[in-house]
Order: sequence, then C-alpha cells, then structure tokens
Amino acid sequence: MICPPLPTGQTFCADATGATIPCRGTGQDAEFFARRAPGPERFTANQDTATDTLTGLTWLRDANAPGFPLSWQEGHDFIGAMNRRGHAGHRDWRMPDRRELFSLVCFDQANPALSAGHPFINVFDGWYWSATPSAMHPSQAWHVQLSGGRMFWGSRTGYEMVWPVRGASQALPKTGAGDTVNVPWPEPRLARQGSVVRDALTGLTWTASADLANGPTDWTTALAALARLNRDKVGDIVQWRLPTIRELESLVDASRHSPALPAGHPFDRPSEAYWSSTSSAFERDWAMCLYLHKGAVGVAHKGDRGFHVWAVSAPV
Repeated sequence: MICPPLPTGQTFCADATGATIPCRGTGQDAEFFARRAPGPERFTANQDTATDTLTGLTWLRDANAPGFPLSWQEGHDFIGAMNRRGHAGHRDWRMPDRRELFSLVCFDQANPALSAGHPFINVFDGWYWSATPSAMHPSQAWHVQLSGGRMFWGSRTGYEMVWPVRGASQALPKTGAGDTVNVPWPEPRLARQGSVVRDALTGLTWTASADLANGPTDWTTALAALARLNRDKVGDIVQWRLPTIRELESLVDASRHSPALPAGHPFDRPSEAYWSSTSSAFERDWAMCLYLHKGAVGVAHKGDRGFHVWAVSAPV
C-alpha cells in the first residue's frame, strides 16, 4: 500500500528575509501543494472528540484533558484511567506515536500550529508527548511543539502535555519503532535504480546522493541547486524538488539513529542536517529542517550555511 506524505498545509512562499513573495518558480512547498492545504472541514467534531478526515484518527477535542503537564509515564497512566472509565464512550485511547502527533501540525499557522478553524479547545503552544521513544537516547521520548511544529526528544521524567488519540490510520505509516497500528512498511522498502532510489512505502523517488551541493549551504542556494538538477535531467527526471518537511520526515526510521534511516538504506553520503522547502510559519525567514542522525525536525535561519541538499520527485 502506497502511503504518500500528508500536505504540510502551507499556502505562502517567503524569501530569505521572510518577505511574502509570489510562489511561481520558487521551488518552495506552497508552489506545488498550496491547493492541497486542508480547510476548516478537515475535522469532524462532536461534543468530546474530533476526527481528522486526512488521517482517520480521532482526537479528544480538549487538548489538555489532564489539566496540567505530566511525565511520560504519568501520561500513559492517565490514558489508562480514561480507558477504564470509558471516556467519551471509548476504551481504546492511547498516547499518539510521533508521526500521528506530527500529523496535526499545519505549517501555515503558528501559536498554535494547527489548521485554521480547528475544533480543539485548551490547546497549549508548547510541547506534547508522543509514545515513541528516542532510539539515540532511550531514556527520552519524542515530543512535538505546537508553537511552530518542531519535533525533538525530552526526558521521560520531564513534564509535558498529553493529547490522547484513538483509531488506526490508512494515511500514516508506522514509525519503525515497534508501533502496531497504521500502515506497515513493504519489504523491501527502498530500491536503488542507478542514480535514484524508489520508496515503495511513500511512492516518492529520491536522488541516491544525499549531498547534492557537495557540502552544506544556505536555503536560497539549496533551492537553486534543484533548478540545476532539473536542467541536467538526473535519472531522466525533470521534476526534482526540494522536499517538504513531511516528505523528509517520511524517511525516518524511529528505531534507528546515526542516521535514522531504514536498515540497509541505499543512499550515498547521508549527512546530519537537511533543508526542506517548507518555511517556518513562526518566523518566515527561517525554514523547517530535518536532523537525520537524530530523526528530529527543527528550524534554521535561511541564511545559515549549515544544511545539506537532497532532492525528491513525485506527482504533484
């Protein structure tokens, strides 16, 4: 089953200074995917829950059901108590995995980074726990910051917000970290064909080289490198793009680190830090990036020359 990455929801393009610019010819996220940005109809809500029509997952409408931050284990215990009493008529609530929690983020919005018109209440702009442990630091677990959409790890003894979810998704793949719901990975998943790699899970095609600019560069130069790649018709493909942050994150195997890629991956020269084509809605002169050794999603100033270039192709 092919499971393409979700759209980011971004509808604007911004230059390196953060100024809004026309999208045509920029190679940015919204040039290709703004028309797919979900609207207010994304969620179907009732009194207690809201179902995401993009993923099929059902979330509590109250994004702070405990009323205060909890440690990671306290979060699991709280959800266990919800199930024992059949909260909102259900006994299958759970802590979301990292990809499920990340799926809520809309990169068109900030504070919180949720779709405009969302039905949720008591949303906190800070960190929310996921159920996924860090492969690099097993005493820590992944969490997502809803001010702008970053995803990193935190100590399980720290205190974060908890947002229960239920159901399984046919639009989200498993994380690779032992989760038992959502779309399983095909075997083999990644197949190299000369200078390109096909991903049977997402339907995306990647350049086999994970360092197209021969070293780190700034965001504007990264976008320009893709124009050159298309002129050269690498792999006989003329629609190479800088990947969106969701496309980059789709490569992550959360059970691995250094790099956080599926075992036996066929890529050449994977590095630690990668640019995406997705601007930060929190600060538009920054862009979303992937820290591949960790599997983390962060942000970087567009003028920073510390990030590498990878290319993706797929029907848009």
